Parts: sequence; structure tokens; C-alpha cells
Amino acid sequence: MIRYVVGRLLTALPVLWGVSLVIFTMQKLLPGDAAVAILGPQATAQELTALRAELGLDQALHVQYWRWFSKVLEGDLGRSIQLRVRITELILPKFKNTMILAAGALTICVTAGLLIGVLSGTRPNSLFDRVSIVCTIVGASMPGFWVGLVLMYIFALQLKLLPSTGMYDLRGDGGVLDLLRHLLLPAITSSVVATAVVSRLVRSTFLEIMQHDYIKTARAKGLRERTVIYVHALKNALPTFVNIVALQMGYLLGGSLFSEVIFSWPGMGFQLYSSIAARDVPVVQACVLLTATVFTLANLASDVIQGLVNPRIRVAGR
Repeated sequence: MIRYVVGRLLTALPVLWGVSLVIFTMQKLLPGDAAVAILGPQATAQELTALRAELGLDQALHVQYWRWFSKVLEGDLGRSIQLRVRITELILPKFKNTMILAAGALTICVTAGLLIGVLSGTRPNSLFDRVSIVCTIVGASMPGFWVGLVLMYIFALQLKLLPSTGMYDLRGDGGVLDLLRHLLLPAITSSVVATAVVSRLVRSTFLEIMQHDYIKTARAKGLRERTVIYVHALKNALPTFVNIVALQMGYLLGGSLFSEVIFSWPGMGFQLYSSIAARDVPVVQACVLLTATVFTLANLASDVIQGLVNPRIRVAGR
């Protein structure tokens, strides 16, 4: 098992290096001049030249990349051009808030997606199955920002049941209950598409599994249907389910941008949005690189968990 984990880790390292290269290159391809965006159109040529030299923008592209990447390897993500603070001090608290939002959305996604998928896959062509198919198609087709605005209008503005912005109430005690009240709407907004995808794939997996001979044998032995579904079928569907959830984790981190902007959630997505508007290139690079790293690690964890659940995957991966 250790050999399998090490092999997957060594596979992930070139991926992360390639991601860093793409992130840096794409930033350089964006139109506009970062120096002009920082100093403004009234800046003189001497001021622009001095700032480009300070930021290293006057050097060759490969020199700029190596200078940036070597610092990243040392844990130094640079300094924010806009706020003049270290990027690690700026985004790590925001990253923690984003992880809280992603964890809440993932909890909803896993619970609702698995439940809907299992009930739909074990009862094909039933009323519940038909309704769930329609709901998941609609859910997967709706833009996240539109879902957030609708939820905010209904539950915050009309019913006044939940807060519409922020992470805590400024007049509250900042406890867990206050956090959960603020978390519910953005977490639901982030999880709608992921829940629809998970439930559809789980349904397809169960439709296939329920036709296997071992399921028919278990039923022939007189086992209760609940035991057949939640012991025999679910165990064999677990590797596929783990892989789906790992992929959705990356989507939830990237898709939290809309939820954080709409609900003013103080996370990394909101910081990324502000940094893009301000042309704060180092912060944008750091946010995207951190998100890509978490996504890669989530997939690595998915491979390891699948290897633990299904030994045949470990043998095939050697």
C-alpha cells in the first residue's frame, strides 16, 4: 500500500508543476499592463519603468517564472501589490473560510446526492425516480449566481429566516449556531450543481449494480432489501462514489467564487474577485495555485481511498 501511495504522490508532483507553469503563463497573456493598472494612467514613464523593475516585469519570461516558482517552493508566495502585505498572511485566513464553505457544501452534496441517487437507482421508473430526474436536470442547468440570488430573495429578504451576507452577525456572539445560519444559503448555492451530478452518477451506478448476479443471489437467500442495498450494493458502489465526490470537491472550491461574492463571504473566492479587479497578479496566482493544489490532493486522496476499498485498483496501479 505504501508503494501505491508513493507512486500516486510522484505522479501528482509533475501535475502541480504543470499547473504552476500554466497559471504563470496565462497571467502573462492577459491584456493590459500591471504597472499601469497599479499606478494609474496619470503615471509618468519613469514611474512605470521603476515599478516594472521593482516587480521584475522587465526581465525575460523564463527568468520571471523561475524567480516566482523558486519562492513558491520555499513557501513564499510574494507580497500583494494592492495591499502591500505578505500573500500568505492575506489568503490563509480567507482559505480557512473557503474550506468551511466548501465543507458545508460538500456535506449537503454527499448526503443529498447519495440519498437521491440510491433511492432513484433502486426504484427505476417510479414516481420518485421521475421527479428526481427532472430536479437533477434542472439543478445541473441552473447558474450558481442565479440560485444564490433566488435563495437570498426568498429566505433572507421575504421570509427573513436567514442572513444574507457575511460570516457572522456583528451583534452576535460569533458562535457555531451563528456561523451555521450564515453558512446555509451559500453552502446550498455552491452544492446545487454538484448534488445533481452526484445523484445522477450514483443512480447510474446503482442501476448497473442491481443487475449483477451477486445481488440476485443475495435476494434469493432471503436477505432483506435494505441489507441488499446498503451492504452489498453500496459497498461495490463506494469506489465510484469516492471518485465522484473527490472531483466535486475541486468544483466546490472553484465554484465558491459566485457564492462568496453574492453573500459577501470572506473567503478566498471573494479575495480572488477583488484581486482580479485590482490587477493584483501575485495574489491571483497564489489563489489559483492553492485551489489547484487542493484539487490535486483531493484526487490523490481519492486514489488512496479507492485503493483501500478495492485492492484490485492497487494491483492495477503498480
